[in-house]
Amino acid sequence: MSAATILSKPMRWAAGGWAFFIAENFILSENRTYLIENFGDDAYHYAYGTLSTAAMSSVFYGYFRKVKDAPPLLFKGPVPLGAKVASFMCLSLGLGMASQIPPKIQIPVEFVTSNSADENNTIATSAAAEAVVGPAPPTEGGGGWKVRCPFDFTDNKDTNSSVHGLERISRHPGLWSFGLLGLGSAFLVPSLPQRVWLAMPTMVALIGGAHTDSRFRRGMGGELSEEYDKVTSNVPLLAMLSGAQGKVIDVLNDFSSEIKPLNAAVAVGTAGLWVMSKGRVRR
Repeated sequence: MSAATILSKPMRWAAGGWAFFIAENFILSENRTYLIENFGDDAYHYAYGTLSTAAMSSVFYGYFRKVKDAPPLLFKGPVPLGAKVASFMCLSLGLGMASQIPPKIQIPVEFVTSNSADENNTIATSAAAEAVVGPAPPTEGGGGWKVRCPFDFTDNKDTNSSVHGLERISRHPGLWSFGLLGLGSAFLVPSLPQRVWLAMPTMVALIGGAHTDSRFRRGMGGELSEEYDKVTSNVPLLAMLSGAQGKVIDVLNDFSSEIKPLNAAVAVGTAGLWVMSKGRVRR
């Protein structure tokens, strides 16, 4: 890749707006205490909001006016298989993390018998459904199909575990979900400047998450205990796969019981459909 390509106007706009956003957040949050003490809390937040708005305005202006579909193109015709695979992996992880935020999805009907040990639990967890569809009709012999809510609002976190669910993947799942969605989309576009623009939220997650951790370790705006720091990571999956949370196979087994599996399955399916639908360049 030539220096002229790297320094071209579309490339500068692709990275520049995001770099401005990262820089102003880093500088203002790092000097938060000093700025508030010398200029006041209102002035600090006014400056923060103004600069963040200006940065994001430049990000979107650059995309729609300078970056979208700008040359050079990395490929012509169908998206390479390797790019599709990389896109699917990033989108699956990003959407998978985002899918854990809504209530747990469950199949809205269940077959139970009179001897079912969890019949009382089924009735209890379908209380929300009764408000919408009414109670399930009686069945002969005390068994049959029961209607329940398609969302399990009683899916509670195991408070006995210091690290649970998405925390095992990253300390900043929201940032990384956003970043991975951008990175996954970047693999599907042929325009190099557009790919850079779409991949930059990953840098926001990497740098922003690391800086937040650094501030919290110093007690600036939050806390990050040494114990929690050791068993979690900013970079997704690093703590899980490095053994920081215990034996990897045991951690994966615990993780599988902590997540919302149907939510994750919907997310992975959506990622697959997106890759297939966007996998070719329009002619």
